[in-house]
Amino acid sequence: MTRIAILGAGVMGGALLSALLRSGHAPEDIVLSERMAASTRELVQQYAVGSAPVEEAARGAGIVVLAVKPQDMPGLLAQIHDCIGADTLVVSVAAGISTGYLEHRLPEGTGVVRAMPNTPAQVDQGMSILSAGRHCTAEHLAQAEQLAGTFGRVLTLDEKHQDAATAISGSGPAYIFYVTEAMIEAGVLLGLPRSTATEMVVQTLYGAATMIRETGEHPSILREQVSSPGGTSVAALRQLEDHKVRAAFLTAIEAAARRSKELSAGE
Repeated sequence: MTRIAILGAGVMGGALLSALLRSGHAPEDIVLSERMAASTRELVQQYAVGSAPVEEAARGAGIVVLAVKPQDMPGLLAQIHDCIGADTLVVSVAAGISTGYLEHRLPEGTGVVRAMPNTPAQVDQGMSILSAGRHCTAEHLAQAEQLAGTFGRVLTLDEKHQDAATAISGSGPAYIFYVTEAMIEAGVLLGLPRSTATEMVVQTLYGAATMIRETGEHPSILREQVSSPGGTSVAALRQLEDHKVRAAFLTAIEAAARRSKELSAGE
């Protein structure tokens, strides 16, 4: 089994670690870096995997996952530069860091894949968008797809689409949580106990998402099936249109994509 080094033990690093173990990877084939002492120690104890200094973790690994914050990337790349082997695949899950940036700071010819996962990876329902670097082989890309596939679905796109992917699927859970929160508050306003409102809203969202996936119908068709003439759904949707909620979502997602591009420009 390929040895995998996860450099960074934050949310995504921890999610990847637990997903890899659930998918059958042996604990001895995975090593964490000791950059984040407290969180690394917690994961090591929980999952019985090894840990090592950054350079030692990266040296000899077949796949090196860069799971640190974007601002920590320059220092990390400097640390591991001399530890990356000729056949090592480097996968970055840091937002706004391009493959070109990584290739420029790693040994010439290093295979690099940029990945944009999202937080539902923690429950194996993630959406990951992969983009291959200049030196990434078909075998490298297959490895990255298998890696990301351990915690959800995977799409491979040209890197020019990463800002859009960041805005839609990377930040997307935040929008869903925001709408969920608003619907629960509405239930409380209407007199429901918070726990009851929460259960109703969560199951409704889960059921609606499942319908979209399993029926293959366009969301507008499914919406029309709920919207009886003169009924309650139509009355509610009229208010959402009057308050330009659809336009607000378009503007918000455009802003997220614009911010992603700004982060990339400042790398």
